[in-house]
Amino acid sequence: MKKIFSFALMLLGGFAMLTSCSDDRDSNPTLIQPDVLVLNETNWRGSTVELENTADSVLLSWSAPKYTTDNAAILVNYEIDFSPKGTFNQIYDATAEDNSNADYVTMGKPQSQCSVKYSAKDLNAAYLQIYGWTTAEEVPGALPGAFRVRAYVKKATQEVIVGSQITSNEVTIKVLPYFILLKPADPEIWWLIGSDIADGTWGSDIGKCVIPMQTIEDESYDMTTGKGKIQWTGYLAGNGFKLRGALDDGWAAQWGQGDSFGEFKKNDGGSANISVPSAGIYTVTLHTGEDKLTVEAVADAPKVFTGMCISGSFNGWGDTDMIPCSTGWENHDWYLEYTFSTGDEVKIKEAGSWDFNCGGSLNEREDGFYIYGQQNGDNLWIPEDGTYIILFNDITRYIRLIKK
Repeated sequence: MKKIFSFALMLLGGFAMLTSCSDDRDSNPTLIQPDVLVLNETNWRGSTVELENTADSVLLSWSAPKYTTDNAAILVNYEIDFSPKGTFNQIYDATAEDNSNADYVTMGKPQSQCSVKYSAKDLNAAYLQIYGWTTAEEVPGALPGAFRVRAYVKKATQEVIVGSQITSNEVTIKVLPYFILLKPADPEIWWLIGSDIADGTWGSDIGKCVIPMQTIEDESYDMTTGKGKIQWTGYLAGNGFKLRGALDDGWAAQWGQGDSFGEFKKNDGGSANISVPSAGIYTVTLHTGEDKLTVEAVADAPKVFTGMCISGSFNGWGDTDMIPCSTGWENHDWYLEYTFSTGDEVKIKEAGSWDFNCGGSLNEREDGFYIYGQQNGDNLWIPEDGTYIILFNDITRYIRLIKK
């Protein structure tokens, strides 16, 4: 017998249900636990696919499970698991120190569509992740792989409705993986936005309205997902702010505040703005792998600079003023859009003085570079022509160059 859930949960989840009038409530459909989720065979069925030599993607499709008595439309979340070993006993955990017993990974993010495709490169990365090969000689030859799909529905609070989960059948493939040194994924970066951040307008212009959080020197980040600990330190007045996972996702990924300061909620569109209890310097720390957010006061007051500049070979080592991100309260973040030529040498310095100056070594990202700035550090050498948004935090000395 199918398990029947309260229809009130469906209302909490924001599901698309229509009734003709308030007197029609008895006819509302009932949320039930589905008992069938069928994953179809893939286009790679019956062959051994050489992952290094194919341009084809593996295509997955499945039938939507029945979550209501009359199959009314609701939002279903699907997650796809892939096992390079053909078993599903222990998931790979990006935050764990030991994944030697892991035998499957979850591919990508949850989705609502009933189909997806993955490239040969995506699958090969999963084999490298699970098996941990370090040389080509360790790759044994053709290996099995298995897919499965998990479905569930959520409340408006983003909690999974207990009992709504269902797992599909498993579908197998056979492939010949190959060894390659994986380029580590860029560390996952979130953005600060709000009345306490930059110009306080809640806009999306980098530097002017939003500030990226920062990676931490000597902190490790998951090679495949980029998850780990990121931070930002600066002045918060208590006017409110939030964290965004991306600037173009319609606020799908966000962190806000619950009933009180210190209670933080992820991906809850109804969450409040995060408001510190008193104005001052704070460190905001987010562990993207553990979904843990903290906002902690900093006891020591940093120096407040009246001006910050870039200086280098491009301007005769003079001062080109940076723009303070915040002008209505104490500022510690600066930005500037500037066009450099290959080979330009750059430093960031206090306006009118070399007593405070920062340089260092560039770390590459897909969108540019980041630098753990050091007092009197090496000149930054620009490796590629282009226009960059330069961001600098004078407390942490962290530098970002985002290529436009």
